[in-house]
Amino acid sequence: MRKDDVIKSIRYTLNIGDGEIAEILKLAGYKPTREEIAYIFEEAEEGKDKIDITHEMTAYFLDGLIYYKRGKSDKHPQRPIQTPVTNNMVMKKLRVAFTLREDDIQKIINKAGFDISASELNALFRNKNHRNYQPAGDQVLRYFLKGLAMTYRKE
Repeated sequence: MRKDDVIKSIRYTLNIGDGEIAEILKLAGYKPTREEIAYIFEEAEEGKDKIDITHEMTAYFLDGLIYYKRGKSDKHPQRPIQTPVTNNMVMKKLRVAFTLREDDIQKIINKAGFDISASELNALFRNKNHRNYQPAGDQVLRYFLKGLAMTYRKE
């Protein structure tokens, strides 16, 4: 899934503006420019593909989102960002940011109209080297983001 679409979806879910997107990035130590923020939400020109944002910016955004939703801890030093950003990583970071357990995630995905079993979901959150690890497809991530919006969106 495109990384800018993930940020757009989270922006919609939290009902926040460009300024708050910049603040979330700054919480993780990224200094965005106005042009970078505007580019995330820019639409592609007709007949041309838009270049996706970087893995680095997405990683900073997801880490900043955790700080935004849960606060920074003085007990734990800030972790270095991890790239490339995979769908599994996006789901893990959102699970932490929104303080969700696996059964909460299953309910959220089911609410969005996608049926997923507990064992299938568990495989998405395993370590990449685990024998039962499964990469999260774009469809699962889309339904998860849709379910988050249905659950957390405030008008």
